[in-house]
Amino acid sequence: MGRPDGAATDRHVTCANAQVTPARLSGSKTGQSGFTLVELVIVLVVVGILAAFASQRFFNRSTYDAAGYSNQVGSLIRYGQKLAIAQNRSVFVRLNGSSVALCYDAACTAANLVQSPGGNSSDSAATRLHCNNARWACEGVPAGLAVTAHPTFYFDPAGTPFALADVQPTLVSTFATLVVQVSGNGIVLATRIEAATGYVH
Repeated sequence: MGRPDGAATDRHVTCANAQVTPARLSGSKTGQSGFTLVELVIVLVVVGILAAFASQRFFNRSTYDAAGYSNQVGSLIRYGQKLAIAQNRSVFVRLNGSSVALCYDAACTAANLVQSPGGNSSDSAATRLHCNNARWACEGVPAGLAVTAHPTFYFDPAGTPFALADVQPTLVSTFATLVVQVSGNGIVLATRIEAATGYVH
């Protein structure tokens, strides 16, 4: 019923002697695989150059601090405008170059500090240094950044910005569009407060 012993033996011998030819990509030469030493050296040199330039920006906090603080400035001023409307009273914005702060009077006396919207400020080292009150709506300028200082101005109960020289009550505002620049590590970010409307962007 089975095959003759000779046929089985021949088949076994044929399989044992079969050679497996490795698959090659079209166009590749026999024995060629991987990268040459020159190619590896070039790749390492290029990666090293890119890392040298990229790491300077990656490990420099002032790049990220500038963006974060610029957002804080805009948010705090916008909050001051909304608070003036909600409480039907004037809110003063102090931009002295070392912090941005909100007060209910021009002098920012202790009894007239606007409370931070979250109950507490960011409590950063710069805020503790320049604001001296954890509950005050005040944020200090982080180390390594520079912020343009501007005279104090205020939002009236309608949310309109007024210059400090505009004595209340008045309908005539001499406030001009204000640009607060936050700069650090070669990056300059600006927050604008538009005249008449007080739009912050």
